Amino acid sequence: MPRLRCTKTDYSMVFSNGDIQRMSLANLHPASPVELLSVASEMFPFVKTGGLGDIVGTLPRALSGHGIRTRTLLPGYRAVLAGREHARCVARFADLLGHRAEILENSLYGNDIFILDIPALYDRGGDPYVGPDGNDWPDNDIRFAALSRAAAYIAQGMVEGYRPDLVQAHDWQAGLTAAYLHYDQHAAPPVVQTIHNLSFQGCFPASTLMRLGLPADALRMEGVEYYGQVGFLKAGIYFADWITTVSPTYAREIQTPEGGMGLDGLLRARTQTLTGILNGIDTDIWNPEHDPDVHFPYRLRDIAGREANKRAFQAEFGLPQDPDAFLLGSVSRLTMQKGVDLLPDVVADIFRDNIQLVVVGSGNLSIQRELSMLQRRFPRRFACHIGYSEALGHRMPASVDALLMPSRFEPCGLTQMSACHYGGVPIAARVGGLADTIVDANAAAIAGNAATGFLFSPVDAGTLLGAVRRAHVTFRDRQAWSALQRNAVAYDVSWTQKAAQYADLFRTVVARARLKGDIGGNVVPLHHMDHVAAARRRIARQPRLRAPLPRSGQ
Repeated sequence: MPRLRCTKTDYSMVFSNGDIQRMSLANLHPASPVELLSVASEMFPFVKTGGLGDIVGTLPRALSGHGIRTRTLLPGYRAVLAGREHARCVARFADLLGHRAEILENSLYGNDIFILDIPALYDRGGDPYVGPDGNDWPDNDIRFAALSRAAAYIAQGMVEGYRPDLVQAHDWQAGLTAAYLHYDQHAAPPVVQTIHNLSFQGCFPASTLMRLGLPADALRMEGVEYYGQVGFLKAGIYFADWITTVSPTYAREIQTPEGGMGLDGLLRARTQTLTGILNGIDTDIWNPEHDPDVHFPYRLRDIAGREANKRAFQAEFGLPQDPDAFLLGSVSRLTMQKGVDLLPDVVADIFRDNIQLVVVGSGNLSIQRELSMLQRRFPRRFACHIGYSEALGHRMPASVDALLMPSRFEPCGLTQMSACHYGGVPIAARVGGLADTIVDANAAAIAGNAATGFLFSPVDAGTLLGAVRRAHVTFRDRQAWSALQRNAVAYDVSWTQKAAQYADLFRTVVARARLKGDIGGNVVPLHHMDHVAAARRRIARQPRLRAPLPRSGQ
């Protein structure tokens, strides 16, 4: 039996006599459309808690232009089932991890979707991950294991007339999909595990395993075990045929001890099958000329049209309508990751100049309290809206002069893209996708007319303050600021190039799988070759005294 050696673009067949036959994947891409099953816990416009929902909701249409036909499997939340009268049942299960279940098929808002309907697990109000007490739903393990279990069944052809060529599993909530396919040992398509945020890993007690329908020997390092727990995302990374994440820089960061959240050893072992592709935004939805949430719509490159929106936004938040004030905005989850906790340390210094700041978001209760205190302390300089608002998320980049993104890590980020597209200027930490999408306004970039924003590192109060001051100096030079805005607007934030990269990768993964199938025999999967040995050595060297990760979260 020949052995298989793989790179990202080529295969080498190593025969027992030492002969090597190299084969390029370039000519193996299927000419016919690729059927993609996307598996996710949220999808705009049905349910969204962050960027994951945006990506899952907008990528399928972009992929369709490249011959990738997507169907998305979603949990049967109330919002997803709102159009149930038009759905049809395509599969029933008397016992799916202890629950009666149906898979419904529907087409809503231009998206083809499968819905996993298990009322006991998904028919709940509010947040898809967190209960009204602010804690994770106690059955999140079963809720999202069931999603992966259903995805594996669909991938194996249990829905009549449909068998995907490829599965894309998004984040930990779909992380067990590849594990189920592995342990089922039936013919199945390859799996791409997409990491949107490595800090959310879906870790549950080892006792959970007995309820997941996985064999007992799955609870080991070469399986779903992660520091004595069941790790949903770890399982996806280990068993998937390929791994993607949402920016090239983040793909490098998560392979380091500082950014790997305990999974860096395994990710380094999978480095040959790990790709970072930037997200994009839907420029039909994000279009200031037709955006219904913008006070005064304006043409994309009509920077002057933003002035009326700035005044209206200042009035909306009770701030003086001062055109000369440098209006900053921040719209994000209020968490340590997003660096919003740094704001109370710098606002007193920032407000010595003619600067205003509006913060929109929700999250950490202590951060929310501090922001409310700042609003009382600086009523003419600072305003905040505690809570998620899609409308304000659109209105802010059309109105503020600059967007703050002091994230300690940022897998990709979409806020800086909408800011650039609407003529706002990002002020951001030099991390992850922010570093990939923003050109810092240093002397060389300004001279080359390439600058699109302001980057700072390391992430602390001092560097944030310095970046804001740099931006304010540039803002006072209206000619220089206008040039910065024009560069930002010219940056391509659409899905056009990114979808092409995804399509090429997906076809490559399908081609690899077909090539392995053509070889015949029990070809050892890629993740059971040298990657496993490397992962065992590297993970074993990591300290086991690390504090437990959150049970789930999103």
